[in-house]
Amino acid sequence: MCGIVGYIGHREAYPIIIKGLKRLEYRGYDSAGVALYDGKDLKLSKTKGKVSDLEERVVKEITTNGTIGIGHTRWATHGVPNDVNSHPHLSNSGNLAIIHNGIIENYEPLKKELIKRGYTFKSDTDTEVLVNLIEEVQKNENIKLGKAVQIALNQVVGAYAICVFDKQKPDEIVVARLGSPLAIGIGEGEFFIASDASPFIEYTSNAIYLEDEEMAIVRLNKDLKIRKIKDDSLVDPYIQELQMNLEQIEKGGYDHFMMKEIYEQPNVIKDTYRGRLHANEGLIKMAGIEDNIDKFLNAQRILIVACGTSWHAGLVAEYIFEEFARIPVEVEYASEFRYRNPIIGDKDVLIAISQSGETADTLAAIKLAKERGAFVFGVCNVVGSSISRETHAGAYTHAGPEIGVASTKAFTTQITVLTMIALRLAKAKGTLSISDYHRYLSELETIPEKVQEALNTNEKSKEIAAVFKDATNFLYLGRGYNFPVALEGALKLKEISYIHAEGYPAAEMKHGPIALIDEQMPVVVIAPKQGHYDKVVSNIQEIKSRSGKIIAVVTKGDEQVRALADHIIEIPETSDAMSPLLTTIPLQLLSYHIAVMRGCNVDQPRNLAKSVTVE
Repeated sequence: MCGIVGYIGHREAYPIIIKGLKRLEYRGYDSAGVALYDGKDLKLSKTKGKVSDLEERVVKEITTNGTIGIGHTRWATHGVPNDVNSHPHLSNSGNLAIIHNGIIENYEPLKKELIKRGYTFKSDTDTEVLVNLIEEVQKNENIKLGKAVQIALNQVVGAYAICVFDKQKPDEIVVARLGSPLAIGIGEGEFFIASDASPFIEYTSNAIYLEDEEMAIVRLNKDLKIRKIKDDSLVDPYIQELQMNLEQIEKGGYDHFMMKEIYEQPNVIKDTYRGRLHANEGLIKMAGIEDNIDKFLNAQRILIVACGTSWHAGLVAEYIFEEFARIPVEVEYASEFRYRNPIIGDKDVLIAISQSGETADTLAAIKLAKERGAFVFGVCNVVGSSISRETHAGAYTHAGPEIGVASTKAFTTQITVLTMIALRLAKAKGTLSISDYHRYLSELETIPEKVQEALNTNEKSKEIAAVFKDATNFLYLGRGYNFPVALEGALKLKEISYIHAEGYPAAEMKHGPIALIDEQMPVVVIAPKQGHYDKVVSNIQEIKSRSGKIIAVVTKGDEQVRALADHIIEIPETSDAMSPLLTTIPLQLLSYHIAVMRGCNVDQPRNLAKSVTVE
């Protein structure tokens, strides 16, 4: 959440910053702002609303020349979304400008002390407190900006990624991070600063990702210096070559990133198992598993921690791990796990799942598990992310950048990785027969073409969306492997269409939710032919007898459910264990079309952020 962009170099900064902020819109925000320095004046413009609103305001308020600048998209924490609370914030002297992602938890006592010392505050934000604290340190100690930032950050409690500029020192920007991502792009005589690499991918392929509690002084025509905030020790910068390309972060002819990403799933699932799955040889090769196979085989249990869509992928994995590898699995919300004093031992394996690799609650769960001796394995999408660095080992999904806030391809690629891990462990333990093992490998290899076939339900999903776009509630039901898919389908609808929806195990319907069913209630039932089909058919009959409107996701050629349902969506046949990779596709499409028909902002739903880097 929040987006940071900075530039210092020989180009005009404003076009780079505005384009960069648009690239970061996927992160979720409610206001935007920019500060530019033209060699004489520090110019500031900011507003509640979108980056397009900022562009309109900038034209009226400031000139846009200058080769140094910082820009920000804010997701409100302290203080409501308005023009004043938007970033950047200036210090009382007007010399310092700051942009900040994160939360300063002890801002109130700091603010009271600064008020005693004569400081005044225009906003309700913790960020304005931080910039004035930096100025107070700078003034009292008579030191340079970098040292003042370091001393101030040692006084704060919380999380941050910051960029600070001092117009009295106009050849540098000071940056620092703790808990929120920050990347520095290195060009020829220029530097780029951003929350991720997408704002500068067309300018340079070289980037440094700051680690927690590191700061850097980004100076014109000088080498980058990175130091530890705590002890001032120098850090050798590790320059990474960026893997993404510009085409990956453009819409490619689709109306929305979400639709593009839904349609990318056949390819990204294949990319995720490419080089790992060798069905003809009966092999799964994953370095993170092979190097630590004994940790998994000797595990008393596997704990899976995640949030949101990743948590749903973890629930699917619980079924797969227990059935294939016969290892006990517990799936936890990372946000609850970190606070409930969980029992963790050195015989436990913890799998942390996150698309961004920056989810604050999941990172905190990782640190807790490591402290208590567990082996921690990460599953994430972003190379070089915090989770990939904090875990003992891991596996990347190869979904490519996911820009739409509502995850789609992240979900299916996470399930793909987790399925491969479960199959590798099952082979090592001998808990699957040889024939079943080979059958599952071959089946996983065919999933991309079956997902492609499932995407052919798009027009049918659109027709159904037109019927139910004005509904106020939805119920999603599934059993076994498809219970988590029901949860995920309901989440997608909530996220992007703002319709209330609940996902339930179908058998639990009788224990409460059945009271909601009437002729106004659309009920989405996931009913593939495999698994608990007969039981689900009974549940559908219970819905029909109460006049509920039934939308059923069924295996191609199904006749029994077709006779009962108001609408059916057909998917190709596959095994029960692999079915979530297919059943989720029409639910993604249905949610998308309902949201579009309701006039919702599909890629940037209200109040949501792509990567939740604060509590």
